[in-house]
Amino acid sequence: MDRVGKPCKGSDREIKGEGFFEGIKRMWSCGSASFFFETAGNMASIEEIVREFQGADRQGMIELLIDYSEGLPEIPRRFAELADRDLNKVHECETPVFIWVEVKDGKATIFADVPEPFPTVRGLVSILVSAFDGLSPEEIESAPVDFISRLGIAQKLGIRRVRGLSAVYARIKSEVRRHGAVT
Repeated sequence: MDRVGKPCKGSDREIKGEGFFEGIKRMWSCGSASFFFETAGNMASIEEIVREFQGADRQGMIELLIDYSEGLPEIPRRFAELADRDLNKVHECETPVFIWVEVKDGKATIFADVPEPFPTVRGLVSILVSAFDGLSPEEIESAPVDFISRLGIAQKLGIRRVRGLSAVYARIKSEVRRHGAVT
């Protein structure tokens, strides 16, 4: 499986956790020699994402983003018409980015749509979806405010990417609050 949980061609290698990775699956990623840490939706996944990006040079970061972009799920049909009408668009982003958040049974489900011709932006948005989907509203609200800056995107890909990703991050948090799930 790749770092966002999609099956890799010819790869089914899975290593169960060891040491402090107990309970965490390490899966060999497609296209690179890095690991994806699946943590069933908790803050540990944010820290793993940060470590993976901090350790990458510019080219490595682009490769990571492409991997993440391929894992961004398609939006459900009920959102496609809304996207066509520019509803739920994150206007601060230069690339068309759409975000929907639903909260049910104390867990947030995050849906995002970014056109495929923009793989780095899709990858950036997919990082947030990967990090926050399935978390409680309280966990999302208490997520580190410096998460975006700690990824090192500004230094390697430019400040415009940080501004856009920060807007998406803020939108996810505000949508959770809008649903009345966090006070």
